[in-house]
Amino acid sequence: MRGTVVAIVRGGPSSEHEVSLKSGHAMLSNLSRDHYTVRDIYIDRQGVWHERGLATTPARVLPGVDVVLNALHGEYGEDGEIQKVFEKYGVPYTGSDSFASFVAMHKVMAKEKAKEAGLKTPKYKFIERLEDADEVVHEIIRTFSQPVIIKPARGGSSVGVTMEAGYQPVHQAVTGLLAKDIGGVLVEEVIRGTEATAGVVEGLRNESLYALPPIEIIPPDHAPFFTYDVKYSGETREIVPGRFPKHIMDELIQSARTMHDVLGLRHYSRSDFIVSPRGIYYLETNTLPGLTAESLLPKSLKAVGVEYPDFLTHLIGLALGRGKR
Repeated sequence: MRGTVVAIVRGGPSSEHEVSLKSGHAMLSNLSRDHYTVRDIYIDRQGVWHERGLATTPARVLPGVDVVLNALHGEYGEDGEIQKVFEKYGVPYTGSDSFASFVAMHKVMAKEKAKEAGLKTPKYKFIERLEDADEVVHEIIRTFSQPVIIKPARGGSSVGVTMEAGYQPVHQAVTGLLAKDIGGVLVEEVIRGTEATAGVVEGLRNESLYALPPIEIIPPDHAPFFTYDVKYSGETREIVPGRFPKHIMDELIQSARTMHDVLGLRHYSRSDFIVSPRGIYYLETNTLPGLTAESLLPKSLKAVGVEYPDFLTHLIGLALGRGKR
């Protein structure tokens, strides 16, 4: 008798292709072959689907699958596009649905949701069109303390994020990002403090929304912030649970739960914050946080005694409608 057919979908045409491959590899390494028939689905950088080294299509793959473990990250993976494909073929999948994924991936929409929910978030300017760059950058230089953070409006793993000061460097960073299809550019004030992240998982240990211990993130001295390079280089110290006072830990947990709810997410998510003397500031929410060996969510799961294979089994159960909130 065959087990549940689980397709692990990884790769994809995004700037986080390599991270997705690592997340998918970790899933493949930890999924029980005694209980599941596992299919490894690779999507290349051009968006072509592959199985066992041969090009294929969603129409060939998905009808024979019971559930998808979505290991994609970034554009196409977390912005609702791949979710629309799964929904088209009626295949259950892990993570948030297409609409919630789109909203959470768009940093401006997510920040506005946070503000409506009463959370602090860094002040920002959103630039969508190249022809607006000169005027808005001039305004940013006049009204924001320098340096500022420049980031794509959509994206993750700090890909494309820089810290710049002064008109020319900021303008160059903004126009460089606008030349790419990233849905606009966000320029934020820099909040000085300690970076933190907090994950939540639905239905874990009989809690409707189980809070994992918040993590304190300490990038190396040479890094201006938690950049893409230091996220995956092993140079960053990640302390689980973080060394924050209890009231800060409680607020981080509550804020992560709040963002999961107000963004309409499902199954699991991880929200990022800055703990500063001015309070806790919300940065963004990851609807498909990395699940590599170096990633933050597995570390917080391990800290509370949840092993990676058990987490995957739990996610599959959620996707199949077992243990829903």
